[in-house]
Amino acid sequence: MTAPTPHTPPFRDRRLPFAKRIDDLLSRLTLDEKIGFLHQFTPAVERLGIAAFRTGQEALHGVAWMGPATVFPQAVGLGATWNTDLVRRVGEAVSKETRAMRARDERVGLNVWSPTVNLLRHPLWGRGEEGYSEDPKLTSAIAVAYTRGLRGDHPTYWRTAPVLKHWLAHNNETGRDVTSSSVRPRVLHEYDLRAFRETVEAGATAGVMPAYNLVNGRPNHVSPYLNEHLRTWTDDDLLVCSDAGAPSNLVDSEHYFDTHEEATAAALLAGVDSFTDHGTDSSKITARVRGALDKGLLAESDLDTAVRRQLSVRFRLGEFDPEYDPHAPTKDFDTPAHRALAQEAAEQAVVLLKNSAGLLPLAPDTRLAVVGLLADECKLDWYSGTLIHRSTPLEGLYERFGAERVEFAEGVDRVLLKTRAGTFLHVPEADAADEVRGAEGALDPALLAGRTDLPALTTDPAGTELALIDWGEGVLTLRAPDGRYLSVAEDGRVRASADQPGGWVVQETFRLEPHENGHLLKHIGTGRPVSVAADGVRVADEDPEIFELIIVERGEDAVTRVTSQADVVLVVAGNDPHINGRETEDRTTLALPTHQERLLRAACAANPNTVLALISAYPYAVDHSALPALLWTSHGGQATGTALARVLAGDVSPAGRLPQTWYADDSDLPDLLDYDVIGSRQTYLYFEGTPLFPFGHGLSYATFSYADLETRTTDDSLHVSFTVTNTGDMTADEVAQLYGRAVDPAVPRPRRELLAHSRVTLAPGERKELTFDIPLSAFDFWDVSRPGWRREPGPYELLAGASSEDVRLRTTVILDGEEAAPRPVLRRGLAAADFDEQSGIAIVDRTKTSGDAVTPAQGTSGELVYRDCDFGDGISEVSVTVAGEGVVDVSLDGGAVLASLTPQTPTSGPYDYTTVTAGMLAEGVRDVHVRLRGPLRLAHVGFSG
Repeated sequence: MTAPTPHTPPFRDRRLPFAKRIDDLLSRLTLDEKIGFLHQFTPAVERLGIAAFRTGQEALHGVAWMGPATVFPQAVGLGATWNTDLVRRVGEAVSKETRAMRARDERVGLNVWSPTVNLLRHPLWGRGEEGYSEDPKLTSAIAVAYTRGLRGDHPTYWRTAPVLKHWLAHNNETGRDVTSSSVRPRVLHEYDLRAFRETVEAGATAGVMPAYNLVNGRPNHVSPYLNEHLRTWTDDDLLVCSDAGAPSNLVDSEHYFDTHEEATAAALLAGVDSFTDHGTDSSKITARVRGALDKGLLAESDLDTAVRRQLSVRFRLGEFDPEYDPHAPTKDFDTPAHRALAQEAAEQAVVLLKNSAGLLPLAPDTRLAVVGLLADECKLDWYSGTLIHRSTPLEGLYERFGAERVEFAEGVDRVLLKTRAGTFLHVPEADAADEVRGAEGALDPALLAGRTDLPALTTDPAGTELALIDWGEGVLTLRAPDGRYLSVAEDGRVRASADQPGGWVVQETFRLEPHENGHLLKHIGTGRPVSVAADGVRVADEDPEIFELIIVERGEDAVTRVTSQADVVLVVAGNDPHINGRETEDRTTLALPTHQERLLRAACAANPNTVLALISAYPYAVDHSALPALLWTSHGGQATGTALARVLAGDVSPAGRLPQTWYADDSDLPDLLDYDVIGSRQTYLYFEGTPLFPFGHGLSYATFSYADLETRTTDDSLHVSFTVTNTGDMTADEVAQLYGRAVDPAVPRPRRELLAHSRVTLAPGERKELTFDIPLSAFDFWDVSRPGWRREPGPYELLAGASSEDVRLRTTVILDGEEAAPRPVLRRGLAAADFDEQSGIAIVDRTKTSGDAVTPAQGTSGELVYRDCDFGDGISEVSVTVAGEGVVDVSLDGGAVLASLTPQTPTSGPYDYTTVTAGMLAEGVRDVHVRLRGPLRLAHVGFSG
């Protein structure tokens, strides 16, 4: 151990606490150096021996974008395991691989932007694959486990520094940088903030990343909640990193500020510490910061605050104590343990949704027909690493049952595309010198992606038979016989040059649009039609080719051919994570793509013993009435196929559980932009319909009994215990779930709400007692009348069982709490956003820096209800604080309008408020109804005697 010398600066002195070392280093930085720290790519400070640093390394389910890495199941699949110990181990493996990869490539960052803790409120959200659950309790439990694994166990030095995404209320890709999520206070505190709060309070989080959207009319990157809420949950310095391009959005797309200097200053003052914008070019951000300083919008002390938070993370990562850093270097990369863990995670993520005829597990001598677009695929998503190992369902079944017992038909349509000249599209063979295949014969994406040196498609008299893969909603991909996908490179030519669809802008997707007596082949990435030219096939606006589509074989015919003689048919269906639902693109329907529905019907018609395995990032609304068995798993990473085969064979009993509600129909869904989970009865917490499959659902090859439910209440917690026994004949996992609900609530409360869960492994006949200590605060709700948290006194029902609807045990406990009291409107009036009920209302920003107001959502009219307002001995006057123009009508108990208030002249802008007063008589406790007419903003209603 080397002792500091007299010339060692204090920031290099390990004996000092981090805070003092940061103080010293901060004092040594020049203003220009501090400004440089504010961009994602922080330059080195050579005179102090400080290395360059960048925030941001994607690590959602493995190290992403940095080449080969162990690929674990998608985040929603990790959520489906309901196994916090497993997820912690996955996080630990990912962090070790991050360190190992950094040792080889300094571009790999240790500040990891993961996990995503946005709640899976709406199943059509394009990024649903990135979250864990629709439930805040389960989400935070899984997120805490993952961040603890990423952080590591050392008390001082972190292996990686996880940043949570995306703050806040972000569940739509459609207009994601301009739409505002209207989040009432109860939903804000009870739902959206909760997953972040519980994860931050657990102490393994380095910071958060704000989302692109606005919340209540204000961009998340200038959200007052960062300081009002986030930074009050911990004493640690939290780093807030902007999302890519979002600082510029404040001016360019959102038009929230007039200048970039104003926007940058506002974001920094709101709590953003690192600006991810313009890629590696920091010049624009640094110029904006300098401009903000010159205009007096920022002080150097504001920069100090942000730089301090960045340095806090870097010190915790051991950057300034390399000789003491226990995490560097490491060789833990693609180890046998990590491969085994990837398989274990994939196995635990499989959810058995239906097994009505006991068809599963399959007998060892089963003759299988395997069909479907996902049957021989191991799909990656936008946040995956490059596969080192891969296992498709077909490969897994070959390995488990023997290739001689498995027949396969992909079920795609085989087509020829005929030109007006009578020739056909032709895919030139790839010359051996093109090296399009890797060492094991698999197509190598590193060699194929975006290549312009491969020959472009041509036409000839015979043509090339193409696989036309229909992904639904008119989106298709075309694949050559050797497995290469048709793709468009920057030069506009069409080549067979991709191993899979992928990329930020997918260049492998097309549409066939009816035109005259044939079809235009439209390339979705460029929006241009395919044209046949002398120098090869290209996309171009001029002279589009009109193709005749000749179907050589329909997918259904191939399915029928291989299924009729099989004992069991396995249809493997689902989505490609780069198509029809991903970042930047929401889904439009829960329905399975039409082509896959046709394949499923063909399989069922040919053989009633048909099993459907859905491999998807999202729920589907599937008619399973003709299916004896149905399974779901997310895209499971490198071990997808092996895991599915082992579950089908009964080597592993399935124990995954749904982390979100599977709805039966699109009509069950609210509008994608309706964030009021209480008012529109969203998620299992409030949904009153009949789901296709409920939250927490999942079957097993074993059976389990529940007994001995007991409770005991202390001053601040509820102790609950019950026993679970494996009554089946094989060792299996059970996910025991505990829910609670208020029996007779005064305000709308969840139908039931997850309090705790435990995934346990039990041998046949084994019995285990499970115990849970539930903090009494778990029964609180946000009371808008005070405002603050309150627990109603009275009865609460506890429900223990195998899902939110499969309840095996129940009991009722009586809890103490605070009695409800009428709203003290004479003292505080009514904050407009603290309503009990609303119709046609959106919450908007009262000012650009803080506060809420309300306005008609469509600009015409809307109504608010405030329950149990106490007017005491009486009032004679009502006032409203409003901006804009329009009318505010006030009534009591839904009766006649007692006062209509309108500004004499419209105010000058949305933040220019005026107070309007009118006479109104009221006494006692009454419900206040406020109706807004016109595009005005209401901030407050006051009453006086």
